[in-house]
Amino acid sequence: MMRAKKIRYYIFLRDIFILSITAFGGPQAHLALLFETMVNKRKYLTEDELIELHALCQILPGPTSTQTITALGYKIGGPNLAYLTLLIWILPAVTIMILAAIGIVTLQERSISIDFIKYIQPMAVGFVTFAAYKISEKVVHTRTAMGLMIIAAVISYFVKNPLIFPLILVISGSITALNFKAHPEQSDKQIKIDWRNFILWAVVLAFFAILGGITRERTVLLFENFYRNGSLVFGGGQVLIPLFYTEFVEFKSYLTSEEFLSGFGIVQALPGPVFSFSAYIGSLAMREHGIFWQAIGGLIATAGIFLPGTFLIFFVIRFWEQLKKYRIVKASLEGINAASSGLVIAAAFLLFQPIESNTNIINVTILVGTFILLMFTKTPAPLIIIGGLIAGFIF
Repeated sequence: MMRAKKIRYYIFLRDIFILSITAFGGPQAHLALLFETMVNKRKYLTEDELIELHALCQILPGPTSTQTITALGYKIGGPNLAYLTLLIWILPAVTIMILAAIGIVTLQERSISIDFIKYIQPMAVGFVTFAAYKISEKVVHTRTAMGLMIIAAVISYFVKNPLIFPLILVISGSITALNFKAHPEQSDKQIKIDWRNFILWAVVLAFFAILGGITRERTVLLFENFYRNGSLVFGGGQVLIPLFYTEFVEFKSYLTSEEFLSGFGIVQALPGPVFSFSAYIGSLAMREHGIFWQAIGGLIATAGIFLPGTFLIFFVIRFWEQLKKYRIVKASLEGINAASSGLVIAAAFLLFQPIESNTNIINVTILVGTFILLMFTKTPAPLIIIGGLIAGFIF
């Protein structure tokens, strides 16, 4: 029996690794691959179970695809298999993003031009613009949601403080939660809650916030910054962009807007989670300490951004069946999703500012062309980015 379990776990982890190096296209594409591999091929769970698991992860802060895959590991083999699943899923993309950051710094230190990535920057803005359109199309269906989306976009564009983002999400969710009576009432809603993973999440958040405030040590602050963002971001990797840009470019100046856009462009060309972009930022934040500490910075940022969602999915998955029956929970999602959409719209404008100063017909054409390709064709994102790199080398 034990041997059969080990073989099953090995096959599952092998499938996860294959997904980590082949799953291009973001959460929607990841979900399609999970249906193919985990439901149709391996039959680890039913279609309905996977849809519900994915829905649960969408209402929690953190990376939706990563939480779904980690929760699947938890469902099959408990916490140990889940943590191993998380590690295997994120490792390829995180490694590449750390190496990209180290490569950019090395080229800059040797005064070697990195102009070959110049076309990636307007492409990145095109990706964010497309994400803003798709997210708003998917989640905004009422006047209330439209109003919350517009207000969230305006406030997050003009208020340059990272603390404004969680406030916008909480207020927006609270507003639509007031309309809970519009959702059908369900009976038998008694919940039995095991609070251990929630306490673990909260203790880590408070401990590193206090420790960072006392020591002002860069590595501690990095973990706290990413852990806080990972605890508060709803809506997947695209919603990270306005948070990261405001905090790490405008507020703390850990990297330039050009470096930020280049990194975001690179992560679009990779399989696996968009949240691996955190490793790139963490690595650049430690550039003055050398290559070793750049790698450490990338790993610290990775741990910070992925752990909160993992703790929270472990907490909620145990009583999800009861929680989803509450009307107020369902109602609050409308506001949270609408506000998240507004944050991404603001990000598109914020990210365009750095290239607006050199606005020329080429940059605008690349931005619009990227949007059109994503909107009206099935051209894979990696091919678009590779095309941009090739054009950068040629021109």
